[in-house]
Amino acid sequence: MTFLGTGTSQGVPVVACDCPVCKSADPCDHRLRSSVLVELDDKTLVIDAGPDFRQQMLTVGLKKLDAILLTHEHYDHIAGLDDIRAFNWVQKCPTDIYAEHRVQKSIRQIFSYVFAGMKYPGIPQMNLFDIENHPFNIGSTNIVPVRAMHYKLPVLGFRIVNFAYLTDMKTLEKAELEKLHGLDVMVVNALRQEEHLSHMNLNQALTLISQVKPQQAYLTHISHQMGLHREVSLKLPPHVAFAYDGLQLELNE
Repeated sequence: MTFLGTGTSQGVPVVACDCPVCKSADPCDHRLRSSVLVELDDKTLVIDAGPDFRQQMLTVGLKKLDAILLTHEHYDHIAGLDDIRAFNWVQKCPTDIYAEHRVQKSIRQIFSYVFAGMKYPGIPQMNLFDIENHPFNIGSTNIVPVRAMHYKLPVLGFRIVNFAYLTDMKTLEKAELEKLHGLDVMVVNALRQEEHLSHMNLNQALTLISQVKPQQAYLTHISHQMGLHREVSLKLPPHVAFAYDGLQLELNE
């Protein structure tokens, strides 16, 4: 698993910001919009495709993409879908997109030219697959959605074998929490240290991690308001770390 991006909707550095984090020379403080690449035995998946999708694909040198899983419809999680065109061309087939019906509706509106009756040559080709809060399979791998709330917006996290990815969320019900037992690796959003309306802050993320008890946890969807990676990392428990762009993990099956 590769962290393609670990930043919030504005990324880090933020445009026109002169704070110490945005001016930092530490590569760990430079964050593209949040996304992860999961490479399985028979499939290559990406979770979320934001505005930095093209740059992220070039950075990791990905040549094959089987599917994209979408957590929700906010722009910083779907804006890069136009750039699947390159994979369509190389692989000679549409890209499979797994999303809730509500999210698909937003995709059809934003990328209306993709679904128009008269299609312009070279537009992205996508197969939309409807998912709900029920397990489904991609190839031989079982995907378990995890329902969470992003303020008042229902979003999905995903458990893939013993790895779980939860971004852009604030709360989840007990039944959803139970889906996370026995994890090797858990990734959860931690926007900043102060309270936030729709995202977990650092303390809330650490509390969730203490409830789930994964072997290792990583924090993502981090804003410049969190503070410098190097300094705030010193405050974390031994089994918790801030993710950073380009971090790679080997996951057990």
